[in-house]
Amino acid sequence: MAKKAKLPADVNQKAKKIVDLLTGDEPAQDEIKSAAAALGRLGGLKGGKARAESLTAKKRSEIAKKAAAVRWGKLK
Repeated sequence: MAKKAKLPADVNQKAKKIVDLLTGDEPAQDEIKSAAAALGRLGGLKGGKARAESLTAKKRSEIAKKAAAVRWGKLK
């Protein structure tokens, strides 16, 4: 038995998905994964890592202390 395709909520995306399914033009999952890897999205976004590398140790410590204070409700 064929697995039911999940359709997106957006009307335009849903229409394209239906047309792709009917015409057999839907890309394979490995193609989708390789495209995601090419965009750098498969392993997560790069913003946090790049930001951490650009900050000094003192600034990272200040940010961490502020986050801990907010997390535990002790922000002054």
